[in-house]
Amino acid sequence: MGISFSKMSGAGNDFVVFDNRDGKVEEYPEFVRKVCRRRLGIGADGVMFVENPARPDVDFRMRYFNSDGSEAECGNGGRCIARFAYLKGIAGPSMSFETMAGVYRAKVEDDRVILEMLPPKDIVLQFELNLGDREIVANFADTGVPHVVAFGGDVDRVPVRELGRRIREHEMFAPAGTNANFAQVIDRHTVKLRTYERGVEDETLACGTGAVAAAVLGTMLGRVDPPISVITRSGVVLTVHFKREGKVVREVLLEGDAVLVFEGELSDEWLGDVDR
Repeated sequence: MGISFSKMSGAGNDFVVFDNRDGKVEEYPEFVRKVCRRRLGIGADGVMFVENPARPDVDFRMRYFNSDGSEAECGNGGRCIARFAYLKGIAGPSMSFETMAGVYRAKVEDDRVILEMLPPKDIVLQFELNLGDREIVANFADTGVPHVVAFGGDVDRVPVRELGRRIREHEMFAPAGTNANFAQVIDRHTVKLRTYERGVEDETLACGTGAVAAAVLGTMLGRVDPPISVITRSGVVLTVHFKREGKVVREVLLEGDAVLVFEGELSDEWLGDVDR
């Protein structure tokens, strides 16, 4: 028998999701890299596994891997795995699940999911980042994943792949690296965002933790006010809700679509190639 999977999309972030409570998948990084290869595998920004929780007060454990096989956190992934768990009867419409960073809570409403995010930490505003031939004014927040956010003009003109890679590999963020975001304020409640994601090593169509970082940092800079609509590269809008008291941000919620694209089964033939 092959291994069943679901392909899901959250605002253009695409994921392959497996119910791995039976422990069928064990060699995670290599398996993930081959699943994520477009044209040779299923193709995705990352892979998620629903696993048995280590604690009794949550519904399941989420493990997320970027397409390069590195394990990480993911906001849009969290929303997609929540809807997957609901569709498969693993959890009800309101649920909690454990991750590397801690316990997340989510609420499923039709094809939309509201995910309670961890409060951002390590916030740094308005510092100069030397990229060799240029300097940019950057901001930083860890929203479960480290994010640099640079605010500017028309983000459609930004060479995201080039600048994003240089920021991602900058010595200031070594050795783990950082995601790089380029944000444009449209109005007091709207931001347009493009993101270069480490682990994918390219621009993605959306990034949930990046949307939260841009929204929180934009508020800290006095440029926007919550709730904030974040227009992703795919054109799909994510909404970030939170409460702010001075420098303290709490009750952070990420809201957006979590679409089941298709379901299938990895064949024994393909799985045999993975083993070899």
